[in-house]
Formats: sequence, C-alpha cells, structure tokens
Amino acid sequence: MTHQTDGRTGVPQDEEVVISPTGWVAEQARLYEESGGTKGTTVQGAPCLLLDYRGRRTGQWRRTVLIYGEDGGDYLIVASYGGADEHPKWYLNLEAEPEVRVQVGPERFRARAETLSAADKERVWPGLVELFAPYAEYRKKTSRDIPVVRLRRIED
Repeated sequence: MTHQTDGRTGVPQDEEVVISPTGWVAEQARLYEESGGTKGTTVQGAPCLLLDYRGRRTGQWRRTVLIYGEDGGDYLIVASYGGADEHPKWYLNLEAEPEVRVQVGPERFRARAETLSAADKERVWPGLVELFAPYAEYRKKTSRDIPVVRLRRIED
C-alpha cells in the first residue's frame, strides 16, 4: 500500500507527527514549523533543526528541536540530555529506526542517523562545544558516554 505524502515533510499525510511534550520544545517546534523555518531556528544562540523520528514502541512519528553542528555537509546532533545519566528518548528511537526527517531552516529532507565512532566524536567535539558551551559541562556531569549523531541526507 502506498501513502500519499506531504510534499513539504515527506511524512505520509495520514500519519500525525507528535510534538515533544516538553513545553519550550513544543512551542519552538510549532514556531519553526509555522514560520516555514524562518523563526525559532536558534536555542541560546546556537542553530537548531527539527528532527522527526519514529517511536520505537508506537511507530508514531515524533518531533523535537535540537541544536546542530555541521561536518562535511552532514548535520551533527548531540544526545546530551543536559548531562543526565540516561540517553534521551529520541536517541533510543534513532538506534531502533535510523531513517528520519529533518528541517533546517526552510529546507526539509530525509536523512539516516548514525552514531559517530569515538575517534570521529573526539574530532568534532571541540567545534560542538564552541557552538554550544554547555556541552562541556554536560560531559562532566555524567559517566555516560554522550553520543554524537551524524544526519546524512538521503537523496530521493
């Protein structure tokens, strides 16, 4: 069975996207979406994107707002969870289903999420901390290895 998709998001029209229940994230995601990617594009001065991913238990599309860096034409996101001792739920979902949908500014595209190796993470980490200084403190707050995820565009 084929689904007709929304040309802007690539999400099948009969599938709803559930926005994060976290208040500020939901507000920012709506502003980002409603403005066509012209507003709500930064968090504390750092650039952010919209990430749509499938819930590993429900199969529902979910959306969150994440700070991003860039590396070789790909986007990098950090599963910091503010330095908490567990991974954020969105990261667990990406491990289960790595095909995602991304919006950066007005541009929307499909991507594949891949956790960076330890060596790649160490290479890009200084640039990510330069982009968003709290990452350095988050890393000190937890014994958890904070993953960095590469979002590589899937060409249609």
